[in-house]
Amino acid sequence: MAVPKKRTSKAKKRSRKAVWKGKAAVEAEKALSLGKSVLSGRSSFIYPTEEDEEEDEQE
Repeated sequence: MAVPKKRTSKAKKRSRKAVWKGKAAVEAEKALSLGKSVLSGRSSFIYPTEEDEEEDEQE
């Protein structure tokens, strides 16, 4: 089993956590924006449904 040789500093740990949370925040904002646009009817993008996937397989 892999074990780290040295303890990670608080600064490095907090920096990595901040980057991870920052990326998550950006993706959450994109998802919320897409959801709002789909609900308002401004977006032409729609996730494919299971019915669409079944039709594609039959063709």
